[in-house]
Amino acid sequence: MGTTSTERSKKRVHLWKKAICHFLLCFVMGFFTGFAPTGKPPFMTFMSSEVTRYNQSIEIAPRPMVSANSGSNDSSVSNRSLSETSNSTAEEVNSLEESQINNLYPRRQIIVITPTSDKNPLRGVLLNRMANTLKLVPPPLLWIVVESQLESSDVSDILRKTGVMYRHLVFKENFTDHRVEMDYQRNFALKHIEQHRLSGIVHFAALSNVYDLNFFDEIRAIEAFGSWPLAKLSTKRKKMIIEGPVCQSSQVVGWHLKNLNTEVEELGIHISSFGFNSSILWDPERWGRLPAAEATKQNSLKFVKQAVTEDESKVKGVPSEDCSKVNLWQLHLSSKLVLVNHVPDSPDGGPR
Repeated sequence: MGTTSTERSKKRVHLWKKAICHFLLCFVMGFFTGFAPTGKPPFMTFMSSEVTRYNQSIEIAPRPMVSANSGSNDSSVSNRSLSETSNSTAEEVNSLEESQINNLYPRRQIIVITPTSDKNPLRGVLLNRMANTLKLVPPPLLWIVVESQLESSDVSDILRKTGVMYRHLVFKENFTDHRVEMDYQRNFALKHIEQHRLSGIVHFAALSNVYDLNFFDEIRAIEAFGSWPLAKLSTKRKKMIIEGPVCQSSQVVGWHLKNLNTEVEELGIHISSFGFNSSILWDPERWGRLPAAEATKQNSLKFVKQAVTEDESKVKGVPSEDCSKVNLWQLHLSSKLVLVNHVPDSPDGGPR
């Protein structure tokens, strides 16, 4: 009996120890579980991300839903959206094609020839005004400025500050006739163009010219010869004189002339009312012209004028839509105009 009671007491003690161990183990696990971050197990997180990615891929191109009551309306909406998308795509393709064409066919260069004279008291002001106009013209553009050789001239300083691509030509000859000097300067510039094979559309721009910027875009389209009307304005007279071509649409059929003198070999076309492709100076046969005689070659300006007036059918009217539209004006200022740079002070120290 004694032995049996001893064994029972040992079993009870063992059961109590086992229960206490289980209790402590559960307590410790519960205690530390409270400090652990809540969230999904890694495996469940991976599965949920994959499901989300799959759902997103389905939502990119959802299946069209057509209801029984409004099936026709939904189809018209979808057709309209498709047509709008196709139109926008076509516009993008057209704009891309235009940009590619512009890259394949760059703008033709404009060569602007401007003779100057130190006898003009407004030369510096007008040069700056012309430079400001030419800066607004899209390149390529070359400005050739011609003047007589002087010991001191501000033309070089002005040209360096313009921001326009230019060439400054200087000659040594002396002249008493202003018109003869201007023609010599133009021929001097044409010889420079011929010698250096400068390619472009030549335009003779007087310092008194005033432009609509569309004019420069129009003359780039000239292949051989081009002509346009010139409006001459004067500060003395309250009227305007038009010189240049007489047009039917874009075809030149005659000329507006200030004076018609039958004794003169060439028509009195204003120098600023026509332009031409510079290659005619060194390759006249390309444009259907015979090589110029020696006397004419000495006067390239005369040679070009003859080429313009002999066959009007080869002259392109500018603007091409209606070459009677005026985009160029010439403003003649009074010779009595005086620039006042400084007003002297009065004796009392104040301005007069």
